[in-house]
Amino acid sequence: MPRLFFRYGAMGSSKTANALMVCYNYEERGQKALLAKSAIDTRDGVNIVHSRIGLERECILLETLCNDMTEEEIRSYDAIVVDEAQFATPEQVDFLAHLVDDFGIPVLCYGLRADFQNKLFPGSERLLTIADEIQEIKTICWCGSAAKCNARYNEHGIVREGAQVMLGANDSYIALCRKHFLEGNFGPNWKYGQD
Repeated sequence: MPRLFFRYGAMGSSKTANALMVCYNYEERGQKALLAKSAIDTRDGVNIVHSRIGLERECILLETLCNDMTEEEIRSYDAIVVDEAQFATPEQVDFLAHLVDDFGIPVLCYGLRADFQNKLFPGSERLLTIADEIQEIKTICWCGSAAKCNARYNEHGIVREGAQVMLGANDSYIALCRKHFLEGNFGPNWKYGQD
């Protein structure tokens, strides 16, 4: 039975690498997987999904999937994989659920659960509400505890205010446990500007 999956994790938990591996696994078995991402994510180009470990692949935009593809085109795929699903609108998530329920296509969504203020993204909130299966992809804080929080930072330290969406990677965000997130503690060896 096809299902709507939401696999979430903090920054640096290998969500994108997992999404790319799922696409590869489908294709290795002679099946077709469609990879999509939100148009908001332009860090590596409009139609590219790129992981921190160097894996990358062409994709389509989630907006194209939801608004422009015909039913026949969509049904030609055995699975749909969505990266950066936190940027999806609730309506787009509902459309993905429609593909599972009415087209019989499994949809696997990867993304952040919460932003730098520990507030849910709209796409993540909708996925947490309606996904058939929810799984955390784990990573750790510098202290060894589970990292659940995405801390945004700049040269002055942790950033607590600002727009919900600011594209960035290791240059702007670090995954921390709740304790160190609340303290704004990046660890004894952390220096601004390090890679």
